[in-house]
Amino acid sequence: MTPNKVCPVVMRCQDGLAEILAFRHPKAGFQLIKGTIEPGEAPEIAALRELAEESGINDAVVGRELGLWLSGHEGQVWWMAVVEPAAPLPDTWSHHAPDDGGMELFFFWQPLHVSLGPGWHPVFERAIAFVSKLRSSNEWRRKSLL
Repeated sequence: MTPNKVCPVVMRCQDGLAEILAFRHPKAGFQLIKGTIEPGEAPEIAALRELAEESGINDAVVGRELGLWLSGHEGQVWWMAVVEPAAPLPDTWSHHAPDDGGMELFFFWQPLHVSLGPGWHPVFERAIAFVSKLRSSNEWRRKSLL
């Protein structure tokens, strides 16, 4: 199975609870950072490129690979990995992303222990469930992830 999308997962622990970086797209609701792997591009490079393009985070490293995920959406196979920014990130911010003619994306931290509210596309709901399930597994703990 070959991935055609990447999803750089940025997480933090706030007051002992895990949160995942998300954003509000002005036309498409709440989402995680995700994008297309360009021809000949390694998933690790694509993840960092998409992270920079969509969020403005330019200084980060790929931490642990989470694996491939069948999204169930338009034949997309996502390569997912935890990405670690070099510096702490603010609680909220906006970034002008050049994609789709340029859009202002509004970033926030979604607590994993809180049910997602309205406005989430089902594919991103499933992606967060996939990350949450991995996070609760013994393998996640052995890899020393949040």
